Amino acid sequence: MTNATVPPALPLGDDALILSHRLGEWAGHAPVLEEEVALANIALDLLGQARVLLSLVGDEDELTYLREERQFRNLQLVEQPNGDFAHTIARQLYFSTYQELLFTQLAAQESELTPLAAKAVKETAYHRDHAEQWTLRLGDGTDESHARMRRGLDALWQFTGELFEPVAGLDVSWSALHDDWTASITSILERAALSAPEGPQRGAWTAGAGRQGLHTEPFGRMLAEMQHLHRSHPGATW
Repeated sequence: MTNATVPPALPLGDDALILSHRLGEWAGHAPVLEEEVALANIALDLLGQARVLLSLVGDEDELTYLREERQFRNLQLVEQPNGDFAHTIARQLYFSTYQELLFTQLAAQESELTPLAAKAVKETAYHRDHAEQWTLRLGDGTDESHARMRRGLDALWQFTGELFEPVAGLDVSWSALHDDWTASITSILERAALSAPEGPQRGAWTAGAGRQGLHTEPFGRMLAEMQHLHRSHPGATW
């Protein structure tokens, strides 16, 4: 499947699916009980989005458990390991702000994605607010929390350029999306006594790579874990 023939629901569904799995890895490891529930709820919201989107493309189980690494079209940002809690919050801030803005545009159009976008924009507003509130607490908290939030933001900044690579089949103003995202992120970070990272928003080899089926090293390990049971017992039923 070439980029031109990939249905737009596939990359958006892969984004939601992979980030849902990453957030699910926090189960039993969150720093406080309330976050155990909050991260699980966000993961479930994303999984619901993934099921709807992947079902527009084909069989959701086959697409999730039987594709090879190069067939996934998710952003490299969402496949990055959780790291510490601040690292996860930085990833959530970057992605949920992007997703809220993207779904707002899609909800205002007439397409097969409109019903999903209209529902998901409310969920992503909560996801963005959750990440925003934690960014404010960690950035303007202790020296240790500030330093960890700083490291998370800096480490993931190189993956944010890919957010604004056009997705074939989506009628979206990507330049406006980039400007709105930058303004929102800058405002949140300033209120958190932080600043936007100064480095490039993409590495030389990573530009748009996730959308082309090229992924970072941690993705292969995550995929093996996610698909292990289904591939070990093909066709198994309860």
